[in-house]
Amino acid sequence: MLAATIIAAAVTLAPSLEAEVRAIAALPGEPSVVSAAGLTKADAPILTIENRSAFDVADRHRRLVMVGGPGGRGDDVASAATVVELVRWFKQSAPAALRREWIVSALPARTFDESDVASYSRWMTFQAPDVVLEVRATFTSNDLVKALRDVPAGFSPNRTVMLDRVKRPTAYLAKALAQRYPETPAISYIPAVAWTSTLRLAKLTGDQSLADKVRRQTARWMSGGEPLFGDRILLTSVAGTMVFAELGGDATRLAAEGARLASARNDAGIAQYGQGWTDDMFMTSAILSRTGEFDAAAAILKSYAARLQRADGVFIHATDGPFAWGRGNGFAALGLVELLNVLPDGHAARADLLAIYRRLMAGLLPHQAPDGMWRQVIDEPGAYREETATAMLLTAMQRGVRRGWLPQSYAGAAARAWSALKAHVASDATLVDVCTGTGAGPTRRYYLERAAITGADDRGGAMALLAAMEMW
Repeated sequence: MLAATIIAAAVTLAPSLEAEVRAIAALPGEPSVVSAAGLTKADAPILTIENRSAFDVADRHRRLVMVGGPGGRGDDVASAATVVELVRWFKQSAPAALRREWIVSALPARTFDESDVASYSRWMTFQAPDVVLEVRATFTSNDLVKALRDVPAGFSPNRTVMLDRVKRPTAYLAKALAQRYPETPAISYIPAVAWTSTLRLAKLTGDQSLADKVRRQTARWMSGGEPLFGDRILLTSVAGTMVFAELGGDATRLAAEGARLASARNDAGIAQYGQGWTDDMFMTSAILSRTGEFDAAAAILKSYAARLQRADGVFIHATDGPFAWGRGNGFAALGLVELLNVLPDGHAARADLLAIYRRLMAGLLPHQAPDGMWRQVIDEPGAYREETATAMLLTAMQRGVRRGWLPQSYAGAAARAWSALKAHVASDATLVDVCTGTGAGPTRRYYLERAAITGADDRGGAMALLAAMEMW
């Protein structure tokens, strides 16, 4: 996937240089953001210094990524220190012409577990480098100048691919996603998110073929030829009935059945057919908001927020999974905006729900990755940057800006996330780094190690389409 000019130097490793890295990042100029490319075996972040322009189509700088070696030798510390000092030199002393042409990111120490080949490749690919410079301990600024002087003109193939993805018009990308997803129709929230977004796209564009696709794919349930649910009712399936509320007419009877099941709660306030996870916030709200069951939706959302929202606004996934899972926060955010979008201004719960939503949005901002993504574990810089969390959170944030629930200052974060998300959607509408299905887990490591799917994926495609419709 990565196709940049590789300038070989050495293979070395740096220890933690966090104080030096942060000091360099704080200097005027780029790179200016301390982040991480992964985690060591001991769960320490593998620190990076990054700029925010990986997916900025207006930035014509060529992109240089400097890395220390992969470790195992005595000059490891010196190699990492050399990378940091080269970044310092670039920011403070490099010729102006060099800074006009190049922008830098750096990974001082490649301290990845030997089995973790994906993290380095993933980080490097989405830095969109034109040149990757592997730095040895004795490397100097003169060596850097000479190396860059010998680089052929133009952007690397990888950089070009990323920019081409980001440049795609929203309408073009939305149609490509709507035509492809869902590949596996079912009464579940995943196809329903794609279907409802496709119906919205059909109205905006006047493309009747898109609406026809939705009706064709839902026909067997509309006709009664297949039951909505199996022997066991799951809230994920109940949420799938949201599409029937959007289709209207006779289909609303199926939506009403979904709303009846979604509103059921046990004595603890947990959705009867759910798990008590943040997932339930979206699964219930998506159908209850569309069927006018505002009181039931509000009660569920407030109950879940009371149990799962931290003081900083971010949500843990579950009481037995007390970690800030990325898509789990996406479920909470979408559940809130689904109801806020239709809840009357005078409703008794509106002020409380807005406060919950605004705390969540404020809590997310400090955890947005330099390139605009949100991560598999929101507050872990070394977690991989994940497609569905980014799609869902930017949707909720952009909705808030558009509806006036958030100040305009949030628009920039949503726009950066949209560019980053587009970079994770390939030309054939397949996706990069979609977290697989995830229940509540007892450890942070459980969430960090959830598989990242690359390829065709109904979940990732549905959420990307949802984001496209919000960014329209």
